[in-house]
Amino acid sequence: MSNKGQTDLVVVGAGPAGVAAAVMAASLGMHVVLVEAEQVGSKIRTISALANVPGQWKTGDQLAAAYAADVATLERDNSTTLLLGRAASVSVTQDGVTVALQGGGELSAAAAVIATGVATASPQETRWISAPADFNLAPLWRAAPEDVAGRTYVLGGDRPLGTWLRAHPVSADLYVLVPPEDDYKILEVSQDRRVHVVPISQVTVAHSPDAGSPWLLSTVDRGGAPRSYAVDTVFGNLGSRPAALPGLARGSDGYCPPEAQHPRILVAGDLRASRFQRIVTAQGSGAEAVLARYYDAALPSV
Repeated sequence: MSNKGQTDLVVVGAGPAGVAAAVMAASLGMHVVLVEAEQVGSKIRTISALANVPGQWKTGDQLAAAYAADVATLERDNSTTLLLGRAASVSVTQDGVTVALQGGGELSAAAAVIATGVATASPQETRWISAPADFNLAPLWRAAPEDVAGRTYVLGGDRPLGTWLRAHPVSADLYVLVPPEDDYKILEVSQDRRVHVVPISQVTVAHSPDAGSPWLLSTVDRGGAPRSYAVDTVFGNLGSRPAALPGLARGSDGYCPPEAQHPRILVAGDLRASRFQRIVTAQGSGAEAVLARYYDAALPSV
């Protein structure tokens, strides 16, 4: 589809959606510049167990290695150029799009697929938590089984809880404080006997006066009743916030609905919405975005 030296597509993010977009574009004869801030599959490398991805992949590391091999093949075929760098913004021009890079430089193409995904939310930017600046939560998905011996409190019912439980089939006693927005996420593990769901509407974190328990968690349940817990071990499972580039149209929740973007800017993967954040749905959305662009360009009057 492209002339020699011409970039048809800039893809930002080399995760499941971005790699799927690059593979699909190459199969259609498009030349792609794939921009990645860290390494191919960097975010999924932290996933300790995969249970809903077809194929032989059992861990995020294995799947990320397969993505890296796919990208290396595309580079050898000269259909894709992998550029390690961080995108700063995306904008529409008269003839296409421009992706600006942090530190200077721009990439121009007929269209762009933005698949920057999500970043881990901190307690200080989470609506239902009030916490001091020095309260830093270790993420549950990085915890070893010995780290959760005895009663362990977890803030948030996001999906990595299920990943941790599958990766560590050991005894645990997890008290999970769940705000209303996480109710649909916790459904996947609500029958696991190691999980004790504590529905709440608000949590305030303070330094505990008890020397043996560094933190005091003061909660308000869904009915307005208060309760306090002095805790030694608390992990974060707060979910994500969209890692949206400036220049994208954003909804009230910060995510970037594909239908709200300019036709030359295609959003794929977890950046689209808070629901359906799965590896397989991200892959499908990346491929679908490229197909949509390909047919729109080839058959503009249809």
